[in-house]
Amino acid sequence: MAEYLIYFNQQWVGDHTEEWFRGRGPLAMAVVDEIKAAGAYVFAGGLEEDGPIFSADATSGTLMFTDGPYVETKEWLGGLTVVDVADEETARMWAGKIAEACGWPQEVRRFGRGPQPGDE
Repeated sequence: MAEYLIYFNQQWVGDHTEEWFRGRGPLAMAVVDEIKAAGAYVFAGGLEEDGPIFSADATSGTLMFTDGPYVETKEWLGGLTVVDVADEETARMWAGKIAEACGWPQEVRRFGRGPQPGDE
């Protein structure tokens, strides 16, 4: 099994009416429910555009917290889903279902394998 990150940048969403967005919510929740039923769900969520944003940086040797994004950028993460699946084909399938439900593109990346219990 491998964990895959399925995510989108907020700028990929496009301009839509409030009614259009309200219609997409149930579709996206249905896909999340389907992922859960398949036993592949790890996490899913959208980020608040107006929520707190801050950075933590210890590269100078002293921990510094800064309000706002770390770098100025035209793109930012809008939401993400993490699935734990047997193969890339299954990750593609879930990304496709999410893209269809949301109505905007999704990008997929596999998490690297970190230390596992029993590794020496």
